[in-house]
Amino acid sequence: MAKRSGIDAVHTFWEQVWQSPQNYDAVDDLVVEDFVLVSGGRRIEGREAFKKWAEEFGAVIRNLEFEVAESFENHDGSRVASMWRITGTNNGAFGTKPDGKPVEMTGTAIWAVREDGMLLSNHVERNAFEVYKQLTAE
Repeated sequence: MAKRSGIDAVHTFWEQVWQSPQNYDAVDDLVVEDFVLVSGGRRIEGREAFKKWAEEFGAVIRNLEFEVAESFENHDGSRVASMWRITGTNNGAFGTKPDGKPVEMTGTAIWAVREDGMLLSNHVERNAFEVYKQLTAE
């Protein structure tokens, strides 16, 4: 059996869902029904709940541009760590006033990938507090 490429599965997700133009419906084909996202200490369970979260996140950053900085996978491709960067303009991110200020956010995502390439879970750490401070600075 050929070795799975977890990186290919994760990069396909980044390309189809987050890179311009964003396509949140692609989530249906890329993550399992009981997908779990943990982001900012919040646990989102299920594909539909995750898709709604992604749409809401995308709505608060206009002109969202997403780039992958670097990705690594374990020996069998079942776990992937991916560092990323988002830029855009503020449309109410983190509950702030939608003032059009520039937004730049970096983060790391740790993915679990099923043998067939479907994504099982994602644990995200991001510099949200620093971005929030920049957006609320007077």
